[in-house]
Amino acid sequence: METTQVLPGLHMFAFAVGQAYLWHEPGSLTLVDTGTAGSGAAVAAAVRELGHDPGDIGRIVLTHFHEDHAGGAAELAELTGATVMAHRLDAPVVRGEAPGPPPDFTGAPGWERELFDGLPALPPAPPCRVDRELEDGDVVDFGGGARVVAAPGHTDGSIALHLPAHGVLFTGDTVANVGGDTMLGVFNLDRSRALESFRRLAALETETACFGHGDPITGGAGAALRRAAEAARAAEAAEAAEAAETANRARTGHRPDGPDGGTTPARVSAPGGPPCAGRP
Repeated sequence: METTQVLPGLHMFAFAVGQAYLWHEPGSLTLVDTGTAGSGAAVAAAVRELGHDPGDIGRIVLTHFHEDHAGGAAELAELTGATVMAHRLDAPVVRGEAPGPPPDFTGAPGWERELFDGLPALPPAPPCRVDRELEDGDVVDFGGGARVVAAPGHTDGSIALHLPAHGVLFTGDTVANVGGDTMLGVFNLDRSRALESFRRLAALETETACFGHGDPITGGAGAALRRAAEAARAAEAAEAAEAAETANRARTGHRPDGPDGGTTPARVSAPGGPPCAGRP
């Protein structure tokens, strides 16, 4: 695990998969996400290296139930005695009372499914108590008041945390920033809702954005998020237009390469010839 200072009072813990963040202020530590199962000892050691006692972690806030974010929660909750918080809709999965639904790749680019299929399985997240179920608009007592922003789509109960007093936003997996490319996060339950949540987060006044995957943006994050959200909107509109055009061709039996721009009827071959153009 690697520790990086994002801002004074804010550190990122980077695991083999995923990231967690430690917010520290006098007499209080808050952990946002926990890494995968088995990460508790590494997190505790990192907290000590920063000059704090792991027992000073007073709250653990989970952005969603996925194994790379909530996997270490049970171990760290036991180690620290911290209050564990998660959105009401994800809390049953965190507690182990309900299974976590898999991603739905409807509308996603093909490479996203290929990426998912090629990844090794993460260790399952042990059930963890949830002491406080969060809702949109709730305020968590750190960073001058951290506002819970519901961001459904990646999971039903995905949340972001916005600290207006500091201009900091923890996006969870709704947004990623991989290789300098700020983008919609992958492996969503509902891509359309995730895009809506992306746009909602982009509208916030944010100077520093901390992602579940990828490097934080420590200056002008709001503008970067808005540019990325607009690009995602444009890409979505282009994909929808292409899908509508394809459906129209299939319905009318017209070829896209006719001399009149796609209005030439497809030629049907005689029996025994090649498959009919424009048909599956």
